[in-house]
Amino acid sequence: MNSHPNIQSSGPSDSHQRRIYTVSELTFKVKKLLEESYPFVWINGEISNFRVPASGHYYFTLKDEAAQINAVMFRNQNRTLIFDPEDGMNITGLGRISVYEPRGTYQIIFEYLEPKGTGAIQLAFEQLKTRLFEEGLFDEAHKTPLPFLPKKISIITSPTGAVVHDILKIINRRFSNLQIEIIPVKVQGDGAEHEIVSAIEMLNLRSNSDLAILARGGGSLEDFHAFNAEIVARAIFASNIPIISAVGHETDFCIADFVADLRAPTPSAAAELAVPLKQDLLKRVSELSTLIGMRFVRNLEDLQFRVQEMSNRLVHPNRKIIDLRLKLDDLMTRLVKTFNKTIVQQHKGVKWQTERLFANNPLVRTKFLKDKLDLNHGKLLNYKDIFITTKRFLLREAMAGLHALSPEATLSRGYSITRTIPDAAVVRDPKKVSIGQDLEVTVAKGLLICKVKGK
Repeated sequence: MNSHPNIQSSGPSDSHQRRIYTVSELTFKVKKLLEESYPFVWINGEISNFRVPASGHYYFTLKDEAAQINAVMFRNQNRTLIFDPEDGMNITGLGRISVYEPRGTYQIIFEYLEPKGTGAIQLAFEQLKTRLFEEGLFDEAHKTPLPFLPKKISIITSPTGAVVHDILKIINRRFSNLQIEIIPVKVQGDGAEHEIVSAIEMLNLRSNSDLAILARGGGSLEDFHAFNAEIVARAIFASNIPIISAVGHETDFCIADFVADLRAPTPSAAAELAVPLKQDLLKRVSELSTLIGMRFVRNLEDLQFRVQEMSNRLVHPNRKIIDLRLKLDDLMTRLVKTFNKTIVQQHKGVKWQTERLFANNPLVRTKFLKDKLDLNHGKLLNYKDIFITTKRFLLREAMAGLHALSPEATLSRGYSITRTIPDAAVVRDPKKVSIGQDLEVTVAKGLLICKVKGK
């Protein structure tokens, strides 16, 4: 007796005792069971086989030392990620279990991901920093030198913070009455990066500022999110107006610092780097004025000395005219000699060319070409005769071979062709004709009409 509880002898009552599922029904029940039992779960593991098709969805395998599971994160969810997943990365994520019915495999659909260990913000910072570095946005070759004394400075920062007051105080102390404008923007929170980008684009559109300072006070890495945004970095890189990045304290670094034309350790330091001290400039102007006066006097004395020397070396005009007349006569004599020599050489060249022309008389050349044409014509006729003879021989051989394989030659050797009447189908099998059927038999000398009496 079979001990398996589900295997019984067949009989009329089997259909009432057994519940038989289709593959689709069973897969649907498994899918429903998993999705209801695990609506959302937290899971961590290592990413492998990461790929992004044209749809923009993330597909990968999440694994640990003993098992693995297929994973997907649709484009609407992965747009919110601030880091780029890659193979070998350990992540923790929130997702829901589902079954892909056409293949009968279960998978997890992620709604949220974060890197395990390193924070997502720090990882995004490092990834963006590496990518922009490889693109060349940090190269010194792309940085614009700061103007020595800007006529107008634009400060992009929050108008309510202490940063703007420190910058204004230092600039006014170093160089009072300098034109300064404040472009108010959010320096953290939602939309801060877009306000900063708009401010930079507006400055470049107006193009009436010589220098811009992008500043904010200290804070955490999360507070610097706007200054670590890719769109802000690319706006700074595309700016035609030099930009000083003054974000946080001396130990704080952000992406804007690397892309800007100059990085200031603090906003106060940015103000000191932006403008020189007016007292130093006034002192330098006084020193240069004294130096210019001394050099002017010295230059005037040197010019007077040179005028005196040149006056002593001046020659009387009549003597100069006589010397020039003698030089003119000498040059005229040399010119006439050179002209006569050139005429003689040109005459020799014309004579030589004339002799060559007569040696290449067209009549002589024409006779030579006519003889060559007659010779080639004769050769062509000979080649034509040989070619036709060869082709005729090959044609006769082909005709003989064709005749040997023709149906008429086959019939002349005693064979015949039998066809049905009236459809003229060639008879190859006796089964295809019936007793009493008329047939047409073709022989070498004509046709025979026959009737089938047996087969």
